[in-house]
Amino acid sequence: QVQLEESGGGLVQPGGSLRLSCAASGSIFSITNMRWYRQAPGKQRELVAAMTSGGTPNYADSVKGRFTISRDNAKNTVYLQMNSLKPEDTAVYYCNVDAQPTRWAFTRNYWGQGTQVTVSS
Repeated sequence: QVQLEESGGGLVQPGGSLRLSCAASGSIFSITNMRWYRQAPGKQRELVAAMTSGGTPNYADSVKGRFTISRDNAKNTVYLQMNSLKPEDTAVYYCNVDAQPTRWAFTRNYWGQGTQVTVSS
Protein backbone atom coordinates (compact mmCIF):
# COMPACT_ATOMS: atom_id res chain seq x y z
CA GLN A 1 0.00 0.00 0.00
CA VAL A 2 2.89 2.32 0.69
CA GLN A 3 5.30 3.14 -2.11
CA LEU A 4 8.48 5.14 -1.93
CA GLU A 5 9.58 7.07 -4.99
CA GLU A 6 13.17 8.24 -5.01
CA SER A 7 14.63 10.95 -7.19
CA GLY A 8 17.58 13.30 -7.39
CA GLY A 9 20.42 10.95 -8.15
CA GLY A 10 22.84 11.44 -10.97
CA LEU A 11 26.40 12.18 -11.95
CA VAL A 12 28.24 14.92 -10.14
CA GLN A 13 31.85 16.03 -9.89
CA PRO A 14 33.81 15.71 -6.67
CA GLY A 15 32.96 18.59 -4.39
CA GLY A 16 29.54 18.96 -5.93
CA SER A 17 26.12 18.58 -4.39
CA LEU A 18 22.99 16.57 -4.91
CA ARG A 19 19.65 16.52 -3.18
CA LEU A 20 17.83 13.22 -2.97
CA SER A 21 14.11 13.03 -2.38
CA CYS A 22 11.96 10.15 -1.28
CA ALA A 23 8.22 10.64 -1.37
CA ALA A 24 5.84 8.18 0.18
CA SER A 25 2.53 7.60 -1.52
CA GLY A 26 -0.43 5.29 -1.31
CA SER A 27 -2.23 4.52 1.88
CA ILE A 28 -0.39 6.38 4.62
CA PHE A 29 -1.61 7.12 8.08
CA SER A 30 1.71 8.01 9.62
CA ILE A 31 5.43 7.79 9.09
CA THR A 32 7.79 7.61 12.00
CA ASN A 33 11.44 6.90 11.30
CA MET A 34 12.98 7.78 7.97
CA ARG A 35 16.37 6.59 6.80
CA TRP A 36 18.80 6.68 3.94
CA TYR A 37 21.02 3.73 3.12
CA ARG A 38 23.59 3.30 0.41
CA GLN A 39 25.31 0.36 -1.18
CA ALA A 40 28.32 0.37 -3.45
CA PRO A 41 29.34 -2.64 -5.55
CA GLY A 42 31.16 -5.18 -3.44
CA LYS A 43 30.32 -3.42 -0.21
CA GLN A 44 27.73 -3.87 2.49
CA ARG A 45 24.69 -1.71 2.57
CA GLU A 46 25.24 0.95 5.17
CA LEU A 47 23.03 3.33 7.04
CA VAL A 48 23.87 6.86 6.00
CA ALA A 49 21.37 8.97 7.88
CA ALA A 50 18.22 8.62 9.90
CA MET A 51 15.60 10.85 11.39
CA THR A 52 12.91 10.17 13.92
CA SER A 53 9.40 11.53 13.70
CA GLY A 54 10.46 14.16 16.18
CA GLY A 55 13.19 15.39 13.87
CA THR A 56 16.24 13.99 15.62
CA PRO A 57 18.92 13.23 13.01
CA ASN A 58 21.71 10.69 13.08
CA TYR A 59 24.54 10.29 10.60
CA ALA A 60 27.22 7.84 9.71
CA ASP A 61 30.67 9.13 10.59
CA SER A 62 31.64 9.09 6.93
CA VAL A 63 29.06 11.72 6.01
CA LYS A 64 28.86 13.90 9.10
CA GLY A 65 29.24 17.54 8.25
CA ARG A 66 28.52 16.92 4.58
CA PHE A 67 25.07 15.33 4.43
CA THR A 68 21.84 16.59 5.94
CA ILE A 69 18.67 14.61 6.34
CA SER A 70 15.37 16.43 6.58
CA ARG A 71 11.70 15.66 6.29
CA ASP A 72 8.49 17.31 5.27
CA ASN A 73 5.75 15.55 7.15
CA ALA A 74 3.00 17.30 5.22
CA LYS A 75 4.39 15.83 2.00
CA ASN A 76 5.46 12.51 3.51
CA THR A 77 8.87 13.14 2.05
CA VAL A 78 12.40 12.69 3.30
CA TYR A 79 15.38 14.46 1.77
CA LEU A 80 19.09 13.94 1.78
CA GLN A 81 21.16 16.98 0.97
CA MET A 82 24.63 15.85 -0.01
CA ASN A 83 27.41 18.40 -0.17
CA SER A 84 31.14 18.13 -0.75
CA LEU A 85 30.63 14.83 -2.48
CA LYS A 86 33.53 12.44 -2.79
CA PRO A 87 34.12 9.54 -5.16
CA GLU A 88 33.65 7.17 -2.24
CA ASP A 89 30.08 8.43 -1.94
CA THR A 90 29.30 6.68 -5.21
CA ALA A 91 26.57 4.14 -4.52
CA VAL A 92 22.94 3.33 -4.95
CA TYR A 93 21.03 5.23 -2.33
CA TYR A 94 17.89 3.79 -0.83
CA CYS A 95 15.33 5.44 1.36
CA ASN A 96 13.72 3.41 4.07
CA VAL A 97 10.79 4.35 6.26
CA ASP A 98 8.66 2.97 9.03
CA ALA A 99 5.09 3.68 8.04
CA GLN A 100 1.62 2.88 9.23
CA PRO A 101 -0.72 2.47 6.22
CA THR A 102 -3.89 3.04 8.24
CA ARG A 103 -4.75 3.92 11.77
CA TRP A 104 -5.46 0.28 12.54
CA ALA A 105 -2.57 -1.31 10.68
CA PHE A 106 0.78 -2.37 12.02
CA THR A 107 3.73 -0.18 11.33
CA ARG A 108 5.85 -1.70 8.59
CA ASN A 109 9.19 -1.04 7.01
CA TYR A 110 9.33 0.08 3.37
CA TRP A 111 12.13 0.52 0.86
CA GLY A 112 12.52 2.83 -2.07
CA GLN A 113 13.68 1.58 -5.46
CA GLY A 114 17.10 3.15 -5.12
CA THR A 115 18.74 5.97 -7.01
CA GLN A 116 22.26 5.96 -8.40
CA VAL A 117 24.69 8.59 -7.22
CA THR A 118 27.97 8.73 -9.09
CA VAL A 119 30.73 11.10 -8.05
CA SER A 120 33.39 11.27 -10.71
CA SER A 121 35.39 13.66 -12.83
